Parts: sequence; structure tokens; C-alpha cells
Amino acid sequence: MSYATGNASASDVENCRYGGSRLSVRGPERPLDQPYLAFLGSTEVYGRFIDTPFPEDVEKLLGIPCVNFAAVNGGLDSYFFDATLRDAAANADVAIVQVMGAQNLSNEFFKVHPRRNDRFLCAHPQLLALFPEVDFTEFHFNRHLLSHLAGLDPERFMVLQKHLQDTWVTRMREMVRGFAGEVVLLWLRYSLNLSGSFAQEPVLVTQEMVGTLCAEVTDVIELDVATAGEADDVAGMAVEPQDLQSAQLMLGPREQHRIACSVAERLQVVI
Repeated sequence: MSYATGNASASDVENCRYGGSRLSVRGPERPLDQPYLAFLGSTEVYGRFIDTPFPEDVEKLLGIPCVNFAAVNGGLDSYFFDATLRDAAANADVAIVQVMGAQNLSNEFFKVHPRRNDRFLCAHPQLLALFPEVDFTEFHFNRHLLSHLAGLDPERFMVLQKHLQDTWVTRMREMVRGFAGEVVLLWLRYSLNLSGSFAQEPVLVTQEMVGTLCAEVTDVIELDVATAGEADDVAGMAVEPQDLQSAQLMLGPREQHRIACSVAERLQVVI
């Protein structure tokens, strides 16, 4: 039984994979042989615990098929290294790409899971040399790792932070340059009620970083949003009682609809 008034639990959401892609994205699978808008993103675009994520509302508002390629805990690397989904986005009339955090990508210092990009897999020699006193086997998630390193030595951490931010800009620029249609960045900004550092989403992304991409894209939609817990927006989420704490950190149905209205309004100019 759902905790609130949603009609389906999180386990009832239909996921799918396209072609040779190994990334499980929001379903149901949609045809890609007709004009469509492609949405690439993480949990916010996927709409975890949401029956109708905002790309579906955008489709209703614009009357144009909107394909949701988003994945729970996906990141930039989920798409950058996935030829199938990059091609699908490249063939879309418009690719709407969420601005995702800079902490969730493989780099010269550490490796992340290729699909669940929030998962830390291993440290590279550069990170071992930068923080020789740290036992990296104790970490399973990037946010926990970075929070620990920043608290341990802010000066040394700045070396890692700059590398992550530079890698993010380079990778984003290369990816969007490969898209044939219009490209719109969707920058959803919010704070999580978490202890420690890096509670601001998207993590380590600055105005300057996004600004460097403006020449590569058609538009940047900037929206300050609130989590379901902060906005008292849990009612209507399809969530089991044991998942309530996690659901409060997601975007609720009212916020999802507000995003849809803002995105649809801006896309009317693009399309």
C-alpha cells in the first residue's frame, strides 16, 4: 500500500532499456522513429516516487512526444559513455539535459559506477597520493567521500574540486556539441537537509561553469525548487512507509508540475 495518495509504489514504475544501452531508464519504452523531445537527467527528471514525472506533463502541454531517458542516481557519465542514449538525444528535435552534479563522474582521482554514478568504486593513484592517510575502502558514495576529504584538509581538497569541475565542463561541452538538434540545459537548484558538506544540489556546479556552456546550447532554464519534505509536498507521492525519509528528499508532485509548466513555456520559444 502506498504511504500517500499515489496509485503505485516505486517498485511498480515501469523501467526500460533502449537498444544496446545498459542503463535502466523511466518507461514505458517510447518509439524513436518520429519527432520527439529527449529528457536526460537523474532522479529529479526520472521522478522517483512520482506517478507522472514532469516530462509527461510537458508532453501534454506541448502536444509533442517527450521521451524520458532519466535514471535514478544517474549522472553525466551515465549518458556521456552510453553511445545508444547519446545517439537518441542527438536525434531528438530538442535535448533537455539536466545540470547534474560534478561529484558523480569518473576522473583522474577516482572511478564511479558507470550507471549509478553516485557510487564510489575505487581511488586512483593520484587520490592515494593526495590523501595518503585515508582508507578509501570505507567509502561507498561520492558525497560521503568528498565531505570527508573536504573536512580533513580543505586546501588539498581544492585540488580535487577544481579537477572535478574542469572535467565536468569538458565532458558537458563535448556531449552537447554532439547533439544535432537544439539543446536546453535544465538547472534545478535546491538544498538537502543533510548534515555535513555538499547539501546543495547540483553538487560543485557554479554559475561560471554553466556560463561556459551558454555558447553551446540554445537556452538554460534555471529553477530554484524545493524537496517534498521542505515544501510539504509528500501527499500524492507513491511511496511505502519505509521509504518516506527518502521520499522527503525528492521533488514532490506539485513541484514536478511547476517544473513542467516552466519548461513547457520556455520550450515553446525553442520549438
